[in-house]
Amino acid sequence: MVNFHKPILFSDEAHFWLNGYVNKQNCRIWSEANPQVYVETPLHPEKLTVWCALWAGGIIGPYFFKNDEGHNVTVNGDRYKAMITNFFIPELNNHDAQELWF
Repeated sequence: MVNFHKPILFSDEAHFWLNGYVNKQNCRIWSEANPQVYVETPLHPEKLTVWCALWAGGIIGPYFFKNDEGHNVTVNGDRYKAMITNFFIPELNNHDAQELWF
């Protein structure tokens, strides 16, 4: 099967802190020397969660998790289900996708 990759759809979400903080779990910065720098950050800074899907047919998204008033919100089961139902499935229906592995 030469085109085994075509029906595979990958998705993920990432958090972006709006105060400029970089999550070192997702981003590695290498240096020859230890800079010995401490950066203080707020305990709960405002952040934005973004979801996106990628497959051979293209990119679906990005989707920004916000509430009805447009404020950034954390992702929970209900919000993720709403994103799948109200955003992902309609977007997927716009593509010529017969069978997919999600």
